Amino acid sequence: MNKKRTTIKDIANVLNISPAAVSKALHDDSRISDKTKKAVRQVAKNLNYQPNHLASALRKGKSNLVGVIVPKTNSNFFSSVIEHMEAVLNKAGYNIIITQSNESFAKECRSIDTLLFTQVDGIIASMANETVDLSYYEKIKSKGIPLILFDRGENDLNVDYIGIDDYQSSHMIIEHLIAKGCKRVAHIGGYRRTRIFNNRIRGYIDAIKKHNLPIDNELLIESNLTLEDGRLQMKKLLKLKQRPDAVYAASDYAALGALQVLNEKNIKVPEEICLVGFGNEPFTSLVTPSITTVKQHSKQIGKIAAETFIKRIKDKNWKPTLEKNILKAELIIRKSSDK
Repeated sequence: MNKKRTTIKDIANVLNISPAAVSKALHDDSRISDKTKKAVRQVAKNLNYQPNHLASALRKGKSNLVGVIVPKTNSNFFSSVIEHMEAVLNKAGYNIIITQSNESFAKECRSIDTLLFTQVDGIIASMANETVDLSYYEKIKSKGIPLILFDRGENDLNVDYIGIDDYQSSHMIIEHLIAKGCKRVAHIGGYRRTRIFNNRIRGYIDAIKKHNLPIDNELLIESNLTLEDGRLQMKKLLKLKQRPDAVYAASDYAALGALQVLNEKNIKVPEEICLVGFGNEPFTSLVTPSITTVKQHSKQIGKIAAETFIKRIKDKNWKPTLEKNILKAELIIRKSSDK
């Protein structure tokens, strides 16, 4: 059976006082006597009263809640961003509601609707791989709610953004591999429709061209960048008439899948094929050989995203130049490419 939710009116009926007096007592209003406050709190406890924060938010126009949308929570990068974001927001009196899209556009849209219904004061998001239609993000903007994007976001939305220089990161990886003697570098990337992966592909292509090496479309792959994708694409690359001497995967999970296949086939890394990932997931330093990867500065991204939201919420009429924080990534060279 469904148990009826206790309301302020129920407490008022027990004590024979007005619901307004109960509300004031629960909010420690100085106009209510200590004796009444004590009685109200005791009855509230006895009746297992839980405040209706949504109703309160509707009345006050402020919930002190921030919605956070991420593609996945099992990524060290996203969990680290959330951790440092939450620390800043908690200090400022805000709590967060975390949703994950699992790279699904439909799930991302449902998350946005849920967060708007919950009357969040702002939304900080990293877009799903599938997201091309930006209408749901435009809906957030139309309601006057601060929207901050991090890691993945689209310039067309004209909102605050925090992330790394993905183009330069790819350029840096290719420069490293060519310096190690690699001449045929494959790229297991994300989909071009997503800005960060398009930038990584552009960085890869421009760096290859800079060294007068040919662009081979067989070596340029778009995928979801899961571990399974890394395995599948690595198997395809090994079947080529001329296989690559290096693989750059735009996620550590895809790099791990590629490494598993290379180890299973007794292909020496990095002697025969060099390997580079992206994201600095904890496992990259633990596998054999350890994986060269890119550090994305999740701590700074989380802090800056939260601080940007706080700036926006303090004065909604303040419209300075939009924040575009582009951080320089760091290449962590490990055994998988250090030949």
